[in-house]
Amino acid sequence: MGADLQALKQTNAKKTQKRAAMFHKVYEHSELIAALVSGLIILIAWSLEGFLSPVWWVILHLTAFTVGGYAKAKEGIQETIKNKDLNVELLMIIAAIGAAAIGYWTEGAILIFIFALSGALETYTMNKSSREISSLMKLQPEEATKLTDGEEELVPVSALEVGDHIFVRAGERIPADGMIVKGSTSVDESAITGESVPVNKANDNDVFAGTVALDGSITVKITKPSSETLFQKIIQLVHDAQDEKSPSQLFIERFEGTYVKVVLAVVAIMMFLPTIVFGWSLSESIYRAMILLVVASPCALVASIMPATLSAISSSAKKGVLFKGGVHVENLSNMNAVAFDKTGTLTNGKPKVTDVITLPGTDHDYIIAAAGAIEKESTHPLALAMTAYASKHAAHDFSAIPVTEVKTVSGNGLTASIDGVKWEIGKASFVGAEKAAAFHDGAADQLADEGKTIIFVKAKDTIVAMYALKDTIRKDTKKTISALKKQGIHTIMLTGDNKQTANAIAKEAGVDEFVAECLPEEKVDYLKQLRQQHEHVAMVGDGINDAPALAAADLGIAMGEGTDVALETADVVLMKNELPKITNAMNLSERMNRVIKQNIVFSLAIIGVLIISNFTQLLDLPLGVVGHEGSTILVILNGLRLLKA
Repeated sequence: MGADLQALKQTNAKKTQKRAAMFHKVYEHSELIAALVSGLIILIAWSLEGFLSPVWWVILHLTAFTVGGYAKAKEGIQETIKNKDLNVELLMIIAAIGAAAIGYWTEGAILIFIFALSGALETYTMNKSSREISSLMKLQPEEATKLTDGEEELVPVSALEVGDHIFVRAGERIPADGMIVKGSTSVDESAITGESVPVNKANDNDVFAGTVALDGSITVKITKPSSETLFQKIIQLVHDAQDEKSPSQLFIERFEGTYVKVVLAVVAIMMFLPTIVFGWSLSESIYRAMILLVVASPCALVASIMPATLSAISSSAKKGVLFKGGVHVENLSNMNAVAFDKTGTLTNGKPKVTDVITLPGTDHDYIIAAAGAIEKESTHPLALAMTAYASKHAAHDFSAIPVTEVKTVSGNGLTASIDGVKWEIGKASFVGAEKAAAFHDGAADQLADEGKTIIFVKAKDTIVAMYALKDTIRKDTKKTISALKKQGIHTIMLTGDNKQTANAIAKEAGVDEFVAECLPEEKVDYLKQLRQQHEHVAMVGDGINDAPALAAADLGIAMGEGTDVALETADVVLMKNELPKITNAMNLSERMNRVIKQNIVFSLAIIGVLIISNFTQLLDLPLGVVGHEGSTILVILNGLRLLKA
């Protein structure tokens, strides 16, 4: 009985959800439904014109006015009261009422219908942009399988804490950001990065909420609260971006109020002046004034920018580039120079062993294994790199080597004992500067000139090996720098590293210039100089030390896997740390600006042609309505093309 009751409750809950979803869908399309109903009523009135009494004919048109114009009239009145300024919505309602007042009921109703239809299209653009992001919310699971002393427990995601372990089966969505501690799988990260190719993940690899473990079960250690996941940041960033308006949009909105007042003043003059000056009849003057009221309204001009901007933000978000506002989409293509941080931006941020030279006559494999076993006791980035190298290249099982008496000498290296033999691993001054300089005929100097960090390995009193390590550049760095330079953009690397290392990385990456030994405050000063030279400068970084420079630049671009401070300070975020997406985003910005210019030129041209045609008495009201509102619909559709960019 209890099971039946539970099943009944679940069925009712599903029905309620279905009804709510249907209601939400109808509400979301209410503007479009109202516009179409208005159009249908106009069609009925026009079809039955010869059969309807004048009263019913007027009633049908009044109904069409009310159904189609209610939402826009309400919006126009509310905005006028709120901003204490006139707007396009109010202008169109006045035009429709004016047309009806002089006997052109059908034309006035058609004006309301097309105006409502264009408004519904603009709302669709905004909803479409929001849905692209809001749909991500559905991708994040609400529950997770938590492991407690080996036991599985289904808990709400919001109840998870940093340090908890969760179990994710093959085919399930990962509910929270964390690090794999057991198992391996291919992960579909398209919801986060836009990248369709799955990524192989194993121990110590990071995974993100909303992504899918495709073909293997994993145990994940939670590293971030559910409210601070990368997934949540994406949603918040894009919602914030949709609320921030570009300079062009702000200008149009400021221009709109003044323009509407001018149009109303000219319309008032035109009702009587042509009768006095040109001898037109009063009815003709009023008729032409009503046409002017319709065709001079800047509806298309107002709709030229917002749909295109929202479409561009939505399109870029799907591809892993998050803009924090329309202003940043508009500005990106105007950059003349781009400054890059080195570590973690142009480079991978983790040193790798590039060269190992051992003393002739010694056991090369054993030295690599012994060095790996000693460095395994340290968490220093260089030690981790040497241990990783040993795990891949040592023939010996270095985990079996008996390492004892490990001591860390801060800033210098490690000492340890293996089978009673003292080993020392560290920089030249730690193992003996003279012996280090003489090792392998001074090979260390040549490797250092290549920007590599040199570590020596000493057994007893003899240097037996030399490691060269380097923070290697990202595989896509050269491609990105080359693409930027082809677009005529000046590239600069700003780094706190020494000149030797900076020079080597700068040459390898292909940047135009570099500044070494650069402290955070010095990066800001240098950016100010760059702005004087190049006018518009972007900064790309990932660390806390980059935050001041990201804020000081005309446009800050953060790597998505960077620090929270960098992500919050930047204007644009590259979710998967893929540098080529900078040039892709620049191309989208350029395309968006081009679409906006097309829309503005087109809308102004149409307004000009229609006004001239009206003054020369070549234009009647129906054609004026179609020409004006048709141009509005066209510019909105032109902006919508960017959703597929």
